[in-house]
Formats: sequence, C-alpha cells, structure tokens
Amino acid sequence: MSRTRLSNHLACLRDCGLVVTVPDGRRTRYELADPRLGHALDDLRAAVVAVATDRTCADADEKGCC
Repeated sequence: MSRTRLSNHLACLRDCGLVVTVPDGRRTRYELADPRLGHALDDLRAAVVAVATDRTCADADEKGCC
C-alpha cells in the first residue's frame, strides 16, 4: 500500500473518531480511540475466520472431501 493511500485511510479513521494521533518524536503514532474497538475487531476477525472455515468445509463436504 502506498504511503499516500495509507495516510488517507488513517486520516479518514481519525476524522471518524476511531483513532487518535500520538506524537512520537518526529513521527506520529496512531492508536485506537477506545480500547473496546480492539476487542470488537478481534471478535469480528474471529467470526470471519469461523465463517470462512465453515464455508470451506461445507464446500468440501458437498464434493465429498470432508
């Protein structure tokens, strides 16, 4: 991903209030604005993985692979 594209995404997340900027020397670090967002993202990722795994197994089962 290009720096420009990444910067635009981070600016959008900041404008939406999902991340905050933290000065770190000459750099800027981005953090989640609310720690609960991290938990929500972990839950969402786990659900996506579970659905993808179930779908893969279901597709394979239809072909007699599981």
